Formats: sequence, C-alpha cells, structure tokens
Amino acid sequence: MTRKKTNPFVAHHLLAKIEKVNMKEEKETIVTWSRASSILPAMVGHTIAIHNGKEHIPIYIIH
Repeated sequence: MTRKKTNPFVAHHLLAKIEKVNMKEEKETIVTWSRASSILPAMVGHTIAIHNGKEHIPIYIIH
C-alpha cells in the first residue's frame, strides 16, 4: 500500500501576513507563534520573529 504525499504545513495567519507584506513590498518583522510552519519560497528575504516559549527570536530567511 502506498502512502499519500502531503503538502508542507504553514499556518494560515502566517501565510496571510507574508502575502500582505509581499504586496506592500516593505521590509518589516513578522511576529508568529507558529513554530511548526515550514519555510516557503515566498518567505525568503523576510525577517520572521518566532516565539520560543519565552520571547520572540528574529530569524532572517536567506535561502
């Protein structure tokens, strides 16, 4: 029996924030609590502050 290939998980609110920032073409830090989200090509070049349980750690995505 074969397994079904699934798409990478990305939180809907995070994807909406990324799309909104891409439309404005401005660089701003995006704050999120979703640590399980995968990095998509649309996120390259943005700074995303990810919550580690205590504080938000800014991460610049370059690749």
